Amino acid sequence: MSANAKTNRFQTFEERTNPDLVAPRVNALRDQLKANNIDAFLVPRADAHRGENVPAGDERLAYISSFTGSAGTAIVGTEKAALVVDGRYTLQAPKQTDTNIFEIVDLSPTATADWLIANLKKGNKVGYDGWLHTPKEIETLDAKLAKAGIELVEVSNMVDAIWEDRPAPPTNDIYTLDDAQTGKSAADKLTELQKQMAEKNADYLVLTLPESTNWLLNIRGSDISNTPVSLGFAIVPQQGVTRCFVQPEKINPVIQAELSDVTVLEPIEELEEALTSTTTDAVWFDDATAPIKLVNIAKSVGATIINDKDPIVIAKARKNPAEVEGMKAAQTSDAVAMVRFLSWLDAEAPKGKLTETEIVEKLEDCRRQSNELLDISFETISGSGPNGAIVHYRVTENTNRTLNPGELMLVDSGGQYRNGTTDITRTMTTGDTTPDQRKHFTLVLKGMIALSRVHFHKGATGAHLDVLARQFLWNEGLNYAHGTGHGVGALLGVHEGPCGISGINHNVLEEGNILSNEPGFYLEGEYGIRIENLIMVVPSEKNDKFLKFETLTYTPIDLRLIDKDLMTPEEIEWLNDYHQQCYDLIADRLEDDKKEWLKQATRAI
Repeated sequence: MSANAKTNRFQTFEERTNPDLVAPRVNALRDQLKANNIDAFLVPRADAHRGENVPAGDERLAYISSFTGSAGTAIVGTEKAALVVDGRYTLQAPKQTDTNIFEIVDLSPTATADWLIANLKKGNKVGYDGWLHTPKEIETLDAKLAKAGIELVEVSNMVDAIWEDRPAPPTNDIYTLDDAQTGKSAADKLTELQKQMAEKNADYLVLTLPESTNWLLNIRGSDISNTPVSLGFAIVPQQGVTRCFVQPEKINPVIQAELSDVTVLEPIEELEEALTSTTTDAVWFDDATAPIKLVNIAKSVGATIINDKDPIVIAKARKNPAEVEGMKAAQTSDAVAMVRFLSWLDAEAPKGKLTETEIVEKLEDCRRQSNELLDISFETISGSGPNGAIVHYRVTENTNRTLNPGELMLVDSGGQYRNGTTDITRTMTTGDTTPDQRKHFTLVLKGMIALSRVHFHKGATGAHLDVLARQFLWNEGLNYAHGTGHGVGALLGVHEGPCGISGINHNVLEEGNILSNEPGFYLEGEYGIRIENLIMVVPSEKNDKFLKFETLTYTPIDLRLIDKDLMTPEEIEWLNDYHQQCYDLIADRLEDDKKEWLKQATRAI
């Protein structure tokens, strides 16, 4: 992966949002609507692969609305428009878009349908791009709109029609991982997958998620920032090798030969024709992630459609011993980098001269010292003072502010190392602390510890455990508007399904799942607090029907922000043991001054 040429770093700070561009672009899109007899058009933050990170040419939501969040949908009608976002972006969205044009709508399961029904009339048509929506999405939306007499219509993408300088698709090289790192050969993975297909009587399985294809074939790439995947689609037959459809520039004799026992690479332009050959066959799609465009092609030639979850999503979430070893090694490398960074921050922050961008740059430099860093795993959230209260804040040249002594500093970051993926958040003080800061920090910490210590029955889900992290905040009438944890890939996406910890995640937690544990608290206009470790599901020693979490992240938690009086003896014991492990794990890998800082930062309380 290549860093930015100007800065030689992966993260840059250019302003990607410009509300002044919203009006002319929306007006141009409305001209397209009228020319095509369409009354509204849906613009999701999605590409055909449903990725959290998308290529520049698929940033349609940002192009039309100037909103740069990783999730959301714009609805552009001929007269009115809405921007639907979740709780992570309720502060960010109004600042980035033109609110004279876009009404900001809080996400709910029916938000898009409700807005369309409230603002359109019977007989109106709503256009959508079949590459950017799933069958489940369209079927759910269509059922609601039909009752109001509003018709959903698949059309060519109307944003593309007005986007004159739209970037071309990425064509970066594919590379392979060896079996020692992946823990299983691609041939063995394919054999196991094909057995599952036979049990389902599926003649073909269509893979549309790049993480699934990359995991299956033991390949990686650099088509998108922060997630080391090569984009493409795959058709897996019940017998024989996979057909993988990619940009033709990626296809060369060397990579074809390396993958010849499991797949043949073909130009992306041949994908649709390949699906037309599935006449009378049973074709397996994940209707929650596959583009409805592809499903409709298979239907049109008479194929029987099997709608079920992508089986690789569950398989790759169960990390095997080799993947676990790699992930642990990555967390250790990251802990060394974090201690170097935190000791520097501790020395420099009280001087009152550090900016948010300097903090991001220093952290990346510390990670690069390992010589194992391929990329950052997401853009670092570097929120000083009030900016820390913006859950998914991204610092730019325009928003960059100086960290003042006494303010809290929230840094949420991660790396893509050669052997695994990391994600960690630490909130630090930069001077004297207030009683409220210490109270809120300790309530968040208590929730993080509760989740770290829990033993739970096999079959439990993230929805069962989410309240453990929130209980202490809830008891004070406080909460946070994001999930408590998400799955994490092994040298793949830092946000990985299906497991997670939130009130709405009902996927069963299984041994080998790696998740984040990140409760938080946000006081708008003042500060944000989040503490995040990665944890892994492992067997419980209490009972063979129970599981527990093993902590993977070992980086000090700021003791100066803890109100010890609010903690129980068991919580204090956990924290002291945790900090001793932090010291034992990495002290010998540090320079003398950093080692001394770590000793103080991990002292028992």
